Amino acid sequence: MNLDEAFNTFLAESREMLEEMERLLLELESCCADEGHDVEQLNALFRCVHTIKGSAGLFGLDPVVAFTHVVENLLDRLRDGKINLTAPLSALLLKCRDHIAALIELAPKEPPRELHAAGETLLSQLMGQEAGGASEETNVGSKVATLAENCWHISVRFSADVLRAGLDPLGFIRFLATLGEIRYVATSADALPPAEQMDPESCYLGFEIDLEANTDKAVIEDVFSFVRDDCTLRILPPGSAIESYIELIQTLPESEDRLGQILVASGALTAAELEAGLARQRMAAAQGQQAPRLGELLVETGAIQPEVVNAALGRQQKVREAGTQASRYIRINADKLDGLINLVGELVIASAAAALSAQRNGDVATQEAMTAVATLVEEIRDGSLELRMVPIGETFQRFQRVVRDMSQELAKDIRLEISGADTELDKTVVEKLNDPLTHLVRNAIDHGIEPASVRRSIGKPEVGTVRLNAFHEAGSIVIEVSDDGGGLNRDRIVAKALERGILQTQEGLADQEIFQLIFEPGFSTAESVTNLSGRGVGMDVVRRNIEALRGNVEVESRAGMGSTLRIRLPLTLAIIDGFLTGVGKSNYVVSLETVIECVELTSAQREAIRGGSFINLRGEVLPVIRLRDYFGIRDDGGTEGRENIVVVNYGGNKAGLIVDELYGEYQTVIKPLGKLFQNLSGISGSTILGTGEVALILDVPNLVQRASELENRAFKAEFEKRR
Repeated sequence: MNLDEAFNTFLAESREMLEEMERLLLELESCCADEGHDVEQLNALFRCVHTIKGSAGLFGLDPVVAFTHVVENLLDRLRDGKINLTAPLSALLLKCRDHIAALIELAPKEPPRELHAAGETLLSQLMGQEAGGASEETNVGSKVATLAENCWHISVRFSADVLRAGLDPLGFIRFLATLGEIRYVATSADALPPAEQMDPESCYLGFEIDLEANTDKAVIEDVFSFVRDDCTLRILPPGSAIESYIELIQTLPESEDRLGQILVASGALTAAELEAGLARQRMAAAQGQQAPRLGELLVETGAIQPEVVNAALGRQQKVREAGTQASRYIRINADKLDGLINLVGELVIASAAAALSAQRNGDVATQEAMTAVATLVEEIRDGSLELRMVPIGETFQRFQRVVRDMSQELAKDIRLEISGADTELDKTVVEKLNDPLTHLVRNAIDHGIEPASVRRSIGKPEVGTVRLNAFHEAGSIVIEVSDDGGGLNRDRIVAKALERGILQTQEGLADQEIFQLIFEPGFSTAESVTNLSGRGVGMDVVRRNIEALRGNVEVESRAGMGSTLRIRLPLTLAIIDGFLTGVGKSNYVVSLETVIECVELTSAQREAIRGGSFINLRGEVLPVIRLRDYFGIRDDGGTEGRENIVVVNYGGNKAGLIVDELYGEYQTVIKPLGKLFQNLSGISGSTILGTGEVALILDVPNLVQRASELENRAFKAEFEKRR
């Protein structure tokens, strides 16, 4: 076994367990005040810590094992109902979760002195919680409780021949007394015949016995091992033991065990009782009858309680479902997956080159074969890209903790609402979204949501709301961070911008343009600086990080109603369906998802463009950009020939891109631009064509925004001229 690989697997699985632990604690904290403890969630929480402890022990991570053992003990008391989950205890357990995470991230190194000291503090607090939750019953009450918990009931009926075999029924009762204290014995004489029919050598008696003993079912059964074939024996566990059996069944290792094996493994059934039940099944089958179910037989004979059988059947079903689910997933190294995507990209380029070569040579047979290859390559491409698509819900769930901690720090009551958690996007994009989203959520809590007193005074609910939403739109993913707070103060933003010289005048500026000023470096309208925000550092980084993912950020806000920051991102950063166009000798690719239609430019429209930056397209004003002029391409006679408009849509805004040639759909492998070209306006990347030439990928969001600005300026200039 490769220990390094096994340890990496342990780290990955432990991180997943810790995330699950955090989620369960937050859910329990939010509902326990109203609905009480959820037993299933408490069991799941216990299993998370228990699994981490067991796995850490395999790698000799003693600090992790020692700390999780204490946490596990406390959770065990929670499950038993000996202590209650209060808000302070939940906060303590969340700190313990963070400490376990810190220990695991440092493993296998020894924790530094500061971390060790923090762990000692948490351990003392955990011990205090356990001591505080200890029972305060009187000695008499404790004795009664112990008696109820440890009292077994034994029902035994001896066969008539037991005395002839030299066995004394009372001897078994005396031996039982060595296991504990016999609290009650009743003689059963229901098999006793009339006196004239009695045989002095036959036994007709049975006994009902209550035994107080700290033992298990198998030990009690062993007492009757010599007479097992000459008696009918039923052993009923204490009431608390039934719950223990059910609990133990839930924590058994996941394996495809049969019902009988599960019951024996939990101690609720002995091997002899199982064999007796199976024998009855076989006998029924041999007689040509429909064999009864094992669980029904065991309950019918009194060998086990129905609730224990039901628990075992439920466990069996869960294991089967989990096995089916687990067989559908495998853990793959991310680097291997990225390597596969890169190879698929090269396959796309090579396939396009082969198809172009066949077309130039006029080889019809090869062209037909390449058409089939292109279809298969497209399917491989789509399947490979889907491997990197992950739901955003896991990222959203992490903010439950952020909202909780910040709410307590700021003394605000805020809840987080999540929608669109199943929306999928590229794993690479998800990983780079965490920091921008964290900053936006923190800003919404700190600056957006008002204090409860202010909300109450203006008629708002005291509980503020932060919402995270995600959905697909026109080949992009849209992520919204919104709040129901006070909204952005337009006048304060303008005043601050004028003060800093960012704006010379506010005339003619729409709200959207003014709100975009919050992304300027160092810009802040906060009246006070807190530990969380207010220094104007971060929003410019948010926009820069989003733009690095070929996305953009929009801002909507209404005074007194709240704000929404909307992030638009491409679904993938690897391979896209593109639409290839030509301007002069240059080639440009437009994302096919943004293309609405292509229209040939008429002579009248060409003349109209010379005097402005928009055209009339079937009665609709359409802002346009002539790419030849925008990129400064030399006039090689192309302007006198035919021109076309590619109508694109992004974020609900339309624009027209004027090009010379339309080449059609093209599978586009996105290649990053070099550092020298990273800041080119209107370009988001490049690709390699089948000819070996380089084509630039157009930044449609940037161009649509640019076209809208040109249109607004043209309208403003026209308005000023007419005044």
